[in-house]
Amino acid sequence: MKKRIDKLTSMLNEHQVDVAIISEKNNIRYYSGFTSEDAVLLIHRSACYCYLITDFRYIEQAHMQCRDFNVVDAPGIKTGPFIKETCMALNAKRIWFDSDAISFRTYTSYKEALHPLELIPDRGIPSRLRLWKTEDEINHIRNAASLADKGFLHILGYIRPGVSEREIALELEFFLRRNGSDGLAFPIIVASGKNGSLPHAEPTDKKIAEGELITLDFGCRISGYCSDMTRTVALGEPDKEMREIYEITLKSQQLALEVIGPGLTGIEVDNQAREYITAKGYGQYFGHGLGHGVGLNVHEAPRLSINGENVLEPGMVVSVEPGIYLPGRGGVRIEDLVVITEDGYDNLVSSRKDLIVL
Repeated sequence: MKKRIDKLTSMLNEHQVDVAIISEKNNIRYYSGFTSEDAVLLIHRSACYCYLITDFRYIEQAHMQCRDFNVVDAPGIKTGPFIKETCMALNAKRIWFDSDAISFRTYTSYKEALHPLELIPDRGIPSRLRLWKTEDEINHIRNAASLADKGFLHILGYIRPGVSEREIALELEFFLRRNGSDGLAFPIIVASGKNGSLPHAEPTDKKIAEGELITLDFGCRISGYCSDMTRTVALGEPDKEMREIYEITLKSQQLALEVIGPGLTGIEVDNQAREYITAKGYGQYFGHGLGHGVGLNVHEAPRLSINGENVLEPGMVVSVEPGIYLPGRGGVRIEDLVVITEDGYDNLVSSRKDLIVL
């Protein structure tokens, strides 16, 4: 944790800010190791004064998990006065707060409690420092991706005519949890037949039928870090158009993977897949970005999209997930999870990508 705190305090000094208030759950975990909710971090630019503010329920846990922090029992209405008292003692006048993570109500209470100290939005800098994963972080993501691969193999043997989307999602979740997952990275998507045209479909009681494509989008957590993968399979031979859009989606992903690596922007990688899908006549049916960062959050920076201006660098972890969605007909999405390396990428997902016909 010390290296992470040092990076943050370096940014505090660069921006001439005295302290940072960290409120976003995964940022709290990243900088302190604390795994529960209902906490706030207060970090001074010297790195000598770091406080974790929580309540009675978590005091013992915080002491065990956060050895670099002074643990303070000052919940709710006590938080603001404690921060002000501490800042005054440290002669700290300029305070970062994460405007993307706190409610207007919390901001108002801070503003009142901390007056005349200056509250300054942190512009997401504490979160952006998480862009570059350490080897330990990558190993956690790798382990989560490996478990998801095993989950995919398991669920293939469970899919058959008459089984519902909801039953498939539950069986997959049970498998992941039984085999070591801390929990789901996000609610599992199982979308069959016409439901496949919904990129973020929720599993329903719809029964799987012969000839349908089934999209499975899921991930798990290991030590808090997420995996994310998608595969689309067929139950029986699909019709010509559905097989066609599968092959186009797969080819578009392959084209993106051929170029992805350090030095390219998210826009440039996205273009590789998007231009191919457009050339094949399905551009209007690929309405989301090609990918996103994955870490403690399943969706974080950087982005592979038409707005993805971040330059990819070694240590970044991103999904690569083109899709084609035909309203009233169905859809296809294929997603891998890759680590950007010095000379390209390392694909963390090993599940086969040719169309599996069950």
